[in-house]
Amino acid sequence: MQLGIFAKTFDGKSAAEVLPQVKAAGFSVAQYNLACSGLPSMPDEVPAAAIAEIKQAVAATGVTLNALSATYNMIHPDVTEREKGHRRLAVVAQTAHQLGIPVITLCTGTRDAKDQWKHHPDNTSPEAWADLIASMQVAIGIADRFNVDLGIEPELANVVNSASQARRLIDELKSPRIKIVLDPANLFETELLDAQRSIVSHAIELLGEHITMAHTKDRAADGTFVAAGTGVLDYPHFLRTLMTSGFDGPIVTHGLSAAEAPAVATFLQRQVQECAT
Repeated sequence: MQLGIFAKTFDGKSAAEVLPQVKAAGFSVAQYNLACSGLPSMPDEVPAAAIAEIKQAVAATGVTLNALSATYNMIHPDVTEREKGHRRLAVVAQTAHQLGIPVITLCTGTRDAKDQWKHHPDNTSPEAWADLIASMQVAIGIADRFNVDLGIEPELANVVNSASQARRLIDELKSPRIKIVLDPANLFETELLDAQRSIVSHAIELLGEHITMAHTKDRAADGTFVAAGTGVLDYPHFLRTLMTSGFDGPIVTHGLSAAEAPAVATFLQRQVQECAT
């Protein structure tokens, strides 16, 4: 397993500024965000010079870009906002193709009009699910055009809010483009240890062959997000269960500060080594 981090963890407006910090912190992989190139995360266009600069920084540092962030609200209550997201998704997918990045990561969305990470009671409605399916079909068409995969992450506040909903999406769409980004800290807020382990094991059992990447952060006892290794998440259980399922992809951390990054790299490296023995 390769250890990675969100490139956006570090300050900088170019890959030449950001990727050396990724490497110095102890990571060989990064999930890139076009904000790290001084662009919007979902831009209307990506200049050729930006593509060239990212390629040069990758070659200079040896940091592999395993995913490119492409999050927008796929079930936004305003259909014009969804359509804008689709157009920008094509730009990001084309950029990923040009950079040789295999996966673009999505946000399945919420009916909240202002915050794509905020829960809304209508997320569980049949209408919200139908809108997600329609948006995903557009996204699959884009992914096919640019030969990239789509990384879907279950998030408690989004319409795909559990492993079961992620499995439902896979089964309904029946597209090999649909991959899963699994972050165990997104599957619960506050749970006793046995319940936490059961939730995580069930998710990996349901989604195992479709998991292309693991995200890692942590939960404090009060349910707030903290850096990996500083909370209550049972990392040995999570990693051993992942390995048993056959997963050998990148483990990418986020939800931490740049100052915390070296310690998290050390923690994750130790956990992976211990779980592999």
